[in-house]
Amino acid sequence: MSKSLFKDFEAVSSKAWKQKIQVDLKGADYNDTLIWHTNEGIDVKPFYHSDEFESLPETSASKATEWKISQIIEVENAKEANIKATDAIVRGAEHITFVIKSEDTNIKDLFNQIDLAKTSIRFKMQFLSSKFIEENAAVSSSGLRAYFDTDIIGHLAKTGNWHTNLKDDHEKFDAIVKSSNQFSIDASLYQNAGANIVQQLAYSLAHANEYLNHFDNLSGEIKKSIEVTFNTAVGSNYFFEIAKLRALRLLWQTLAAEYGFNTNCKIIATPSKRNKTIYDYNVNMLRTTTECMSAVLGGANVVANLPYDSLYHHSNEFGNRIARNQLLVLKNESYFDKVNNPADGAYYIESLTEQLAEKALALFKDIEANGGFLSQLKEGTIQRKIKESADKEQADFDAEKLILLGTNKHPNPEDKMKNDLEVSPFLKIEKRKALIKPIIEKRLSENLEINRLKEEQNSI
Repeated sequence: MSKSLFKDFEAVSSKAWKQKIQVDLKGADYNDTLIWHTNEGIDVKPFYHSDEFESLPETSASKATEWKISQIIEVENAKEANIKATDAIVRGAEHITFVIKSEDTNIKDLFNQIDLAKTSIRFKMQFLSSKFIEENAAVSSSGLRAYFDTDIIGHLAKTGNWHTNLKDDHEKFDAIVKSSNQFSIDASLYQNAGANIVQQLAYSLAHANEYLNHFDNLSGEIKKSIEVTFNTAVGSNYFFEIAKLRALRLLWQTLAAEYGFNTNCKIIATPSKRNKTIYDYNVNMLRTTTECMSAVLGGANVVANLPYDSLYHHSNEFGNRIARNQLLVLKNESYFDKVNNPADGAYYIESLTEQLAEKALALFKDIEANGGFLSQLKEGTIQRKIKESADKEQADFDAEKLILLGTNKHPNPEDKMKNDLEVSPFLKIEKRKALIKPIIEKRLSENLEINRLKEEQNSI
């Protein structure tokens, strides 16, 4: 039983495999028939082989055994939000994301009966307040620290404006980083707006680089103590999304080391909104399941699932329970927490990781050579490049080259949604004065859904 079966077979080189495939193709061109060309400029081959690597890839730093299940809770009333949080924890949540709308929110009420040594807390704030964070950063000093999403550049990119103005925002941001030793990067914005994976990685890195430049005069000890979080969105391109998160860690390690910052980063992953639909909405559960799988295998520290009905329903107990249970099934029944580095050594994923990292690094260097991220954001270059990518993806969807089952392929004509919309699932254009053109998040199926809703209305 101890004898290795592989020793009974001669090794087969990649060249020999390709020759065999070429024979089986019976004259068809290998490249035209079997090579898949992606929007990221990567050629996906039909097979990958160890002899294509100069050396075996190093073991990745992430530990898939340590990922946490997060529950997202919007805070209208602190005590009510606390009840939802404690209930979610009893039902399996290991991490809570509180979406804070007002700086008057009582954090002690939110923390009531939550064991912070076992459950970590993240605050996603819809405002910028150094006072709020200074007062609450030490609330959990006896257990794990709370994490605060603070990303003033991300706010500018998403809304077109600073919270107040450049000077005031930077002063508050500096005070927040000083008191909390952390800041975050909203990388999900680029994915949800339609950027391809290379763009997502390069823009996230260039985005982070603006902060590293800003804090470059800090002492080495302080730099190493600052924790950086990337909030990412994960799409449906299963293996590419695994490689994306792995590449993000590699790129961050390279960039952070240049500045003397902590080379470890925290990755919080949430399924993309871009491919979610209101028609045949149960398919959203299938989409989010594979996207959460990619997040775990890619090495995300925290996975916050998206409820299948979040596009058109207010937050509700059933949708949240299903979203949480999807992660519980992955962790407790599918053994997605039993291997530290499950994607290590998979030649396809290793190759994708390397290529995505290299292409993203080249784009990052181009951004820096042409003024940096903020400069290109103000010029509109970043927005234009993302729109070009989004338009190409939209054209593929409209031509049914990119399939969303139940929406642009095999739709159910009996499926009616007009009377089930509690909130609008569509992009809202607000006319307001902005310093720059914002990066717009938009779902692929919006135009199709709008037309179907009109048809429902006309059929009455």
